Amino acid sequence: SRLYRLVRASKNRFGATGEVGVFEMNATGMSEVRDPSRLFLAERPPDAAGSIVLPTCEGSRPLLVEIQALTAPALYGSSRRVATGLDTNRVAVLLAVIDRKLGLHIADRDVFVSVAGGMRVVERASDVALALAIVSSLKNRPLPDDLAAFGEIGLAGELRSVSQAEARVQQSTKLGFGKVLLSSSDAANIEPKRGVELMAAPTLEAAVDMLF
Repeated sequence: SRLYRLVRASKNRFGATGEVGVFEMNATGMSEVRDPSRLFLAERPPDAAGSIVLPTCEGSRPLLVEIQALTAPALYGSSRRVATGLDTNRVAVLLAVIDRKLGLHIADRDVFVSVAGGMRVVERASDVALALAIVSSLKNRPLPDDLAAFGEIGLAGELRSVSQAEARVQQSTKLGFGKVLLSSSDAANIEPKRGVELMAAPTLEAAVDMLF
């Protein structure tokens, strides 16, 4: 939105780089948005295929953002891959894993993926959410509205652990998400919490079987 500005710290003498601040433009200047996760999810459509929530860690704090994917038949020659706010090369890797490990033919389809709200996500912990959003769009079947997902995907289709897993789960629970899908290795190191179901998956294939 034109009323909001994202400020990312590329150099920081007193803390971690990569921190993101979200500010609202108003009559007196810029004021900090205290709960940016709610801002990024405010316009998320319910029961929409290709939509999922990712708890991403920008700097030291987790933020919840919406990942969207849209697939469509490539009608005009070569298929296109368009990524907004995500690494295009990483998207290509995940599409190859989806094709080979899930048996979902995607070579003749256009694929569009984005992070809603203008955020940019570069960490590999976004792999699982991105892959599930693409599969959801391919199958035209929405994922549960109360699901959040994170984790890295290896070339063999395995789900790998990521940093700050427990903080991601806590932030998801705080925002009312009752299910969190994550790698089996991360789930083994997190104590079960009231009000949230940890959906542990060893592979992308297992994750898709659980959800579809």
